[in-house]
Amino acid sequence: MSKDSPAGPPMAASPLTRAVLEIDDYVSGLGWDRPALLFALVDTERLRSQEPGLAARLGLGDGQEAGALTPVEQEELPAGRPLDEFLGTIAWPDAVVGCALTVERLMLPPSAEESVPGDLDEAQLAAWVAKHPDRQEVRMTVGVLRDGTRESALRLREKDSATEVLTGSGLVPGLAEALMATFAE
Repeated sequence: MSKDSPAGPPMAASPLTRAVLEIDDYVSGLGWDRPALLFALVDTERLRSQEPGLAARLGLGDGQEAGALTPVEQEELPAGRPLDEFLGTIAWPDAVVGCALTVERLMLPPSAEESVPGDLDEAQLAAWVAKHPDRQEVRMTVGVLRDGTRESALRLREKDSATEVLTGSGLVPGLAEALMATFAE
């Protein structure tokens, strides 16, 4: 995908931000109500030199900037298994410099936090949020690199446009930590 494409993700400062936005753009094309997707992030130059056939199939020609990352979608995550439990089973090969995950969740605005009952377990809280009139559906794409660099992209279903995607390194710290743990020795 060309970074100059008006339909593609916007230009971004870092290779990780560009990769996260590329994943967000790809997943937005699949629509909503999808299971979580996991991506390995590999160094594009290394991929081109070590796997030229695969790089050609992915459309990774010359002209990629230094440090560019290529997201490689992984197999579907197991249904019915808690995400944190699944992430705890992952071990990446050395060729993988980072990973990213996209997942949909319901969230409440900060103004609704005061009304959350304090005596609910996780399942009850999820049901309570699902019924709340101010709930919003959000797709979170979080990417991390082995060196600890993090980036996130948030897309609200009600503002489902590439120009409305919010990015930042600290938007989803818990998920970023869980992804970083997949690189622990």
